[in-house]
Amino acid sequence: MITRLVKLELTADKADQFKIIFDQYKDRIKAQEGCFQVELLQDENNPSLFFTHSIWESEDHLNRYRKSTLFGEVWPKTKTFFTNKAEAWSLNKVSTAKE
Repeated sequence: MITRLVKLELTADKADQFKIIFDQYKDRIKAQEGCFQVELLQDENNPSLFFTHSIWESEDHLNRYRKSTLFGEVWPKTKTFFTNKAEAWSLNKVSTAKE
């Protein structure tokens, strides 16, 4: 299982439109084979800074999504809003804090 974080810096005037597009597609993204979770996070102090956080069964499942028709719809609509190139990390859980 992998966690995928993608950092997205947007032009200030596109933040609300980006949230609308994410809401339109989030359920379809989560329905992709191997996707367990997808959410959008917004920086507390910079409303133009977003992160997508998703959990995938494997890197292969993530890559299949990235090659899908759905990704081909979503990415072109959103990347025009970016002020910088998106940054992405695929992460594996090392440990969990116990209560």
